[in-house]
Amino acid sequence: MVLSHIWVAFFLITFVVACIKLLGGDTEIFEKIVKAMFDSAATGATISLGLIGMMTFALGIMKIGEKGGMIAIIARLVGPFFNKLFPEIPKNHPALGSILMNFSANALGLDNAATPLGLKAMKELQELNPVKDTASNAQIMFIVLNASSLTLLPISIMAFRQEAGAAMPSDVFIPILIATFFSTLAGLLTVAWCQKINLWDKTILAYLGGLTAIIGGALYYFSGLEPAQMQIVSRVVGNFVLFALFVSFIALAFYKRINVYDAFIEGAKEGFQVAVNIIPYLVAILVAIAVFRASGTMDYLVEAIAWVFSSLGFDTRFVEALPVALMKPLSGSGARGLMVELMQTNGADDFAARVACVIQGSTETTFYVLAVYFGSVAIKKTRHAVSCALLAELAGVVAAICVAYVFWG
Repeated sequence: MVLSHIWVAFFLITFVVACIKLLGGDTEIFEKIVKAMFDSAATGATISLGLIGMMTFALGIMKIGEKGGMIAIIARLVGPFFNKLFPEIPKNHPALGSILMNFSANALGLDNAATPLGLKAMKELQELNPVKDTASNAQIMFIVLNASSLTLLPISIMAFRQEAGAAMPSDVFIPILIATFFSTLAGLLTVAWCQKINLWDKTILAYLGGLTAIIGGALYYFSGLEPAQMQIVSRVVGNFVLFALFVSFIALAFYKRINVYDAFIEGAKEGFQVAVNIIPYLVAILVAIAVFRASGTMDYLVEAIAWVFSSLGFDTRFVEALPVALMKPLSGSGARGLMVELMQTNGADDFAARVACVIQGSTETTFYVLAVYFGSVAIKKTRHAVSCALLAELAGVVAAICVAYVFWG
């Protein structure tokens, strides 16, 4: 219901703004909007169809892991922690393994692997969902944590900074890690509050402490590397871990005398259907975003925010980065383009450009994630998922701005 209201709001606001622009003499405004609408509809279908290959392969591999028992092993490893965060999921259920693999792929920056793994997790969670058109507590917790953008290795952002001539491309690494920690923490706290989950439980605290130690160790190690070394090590480690997991799935299944090929084909058949099912949901959200951008509404919003902060006497150097913050929940590629454009215009080491990089690395394409993940299982009533995900997004943006002032004044 919330997504429906937001979708309608995009079109109504866009129409009002476009009418005002038309009366002001912009005779091409509706032509721009209609073109953006049709282009984005085609883009949505293209993205969905592009997922077919990844979904087919990933679900085939996951079926091997499920039949061979590796998913059950992973589920047991994270079971005590996830059983507290996802009390609706039975112990050692395969969904726990899929959720962990999705989180791991996201943290390592392996987006192509993360999406099919996440869709697999949503499908398994939907099987446990008693009300099929309404998001379950477990699905909401998964979606919000997924949308909170826990990023350990923001390699692409550092690569863009290097290309733009930054003196030290990796100087955004620590700020991004700090900001994304706060966005994930905000997402966890808001969902836990809505679902009455006790975060002071000993098991939760123990796992969170261990995770914090791992993140701290990774931070310490990577902060001592040169940018070029960091990119090489992160790529090697991330892809090695992913491929090693896939090989372990196959090896264990083969050891248990499972017909690996038939298991892969069985799972792969599901991939095509999942990719096709998300087309209408993805087209709907991309079209709404496109008309909102084409009308210039976002520009007016940024100008209004700048005026408010200026009137209150705040430093407004960060305002130039706000288009990235406003665009990121709507379009990852759009936010990336705005970030690159800002670096090209102001220089990679400009304060606003650095803020934009930290925002890009600590926030997620929230509406895309919600549309694709909920759409894949035909969820219509999202309950508190949208509000919690947007609060996590807001926490990431605020943390990014505050951290930028701490690091670069």
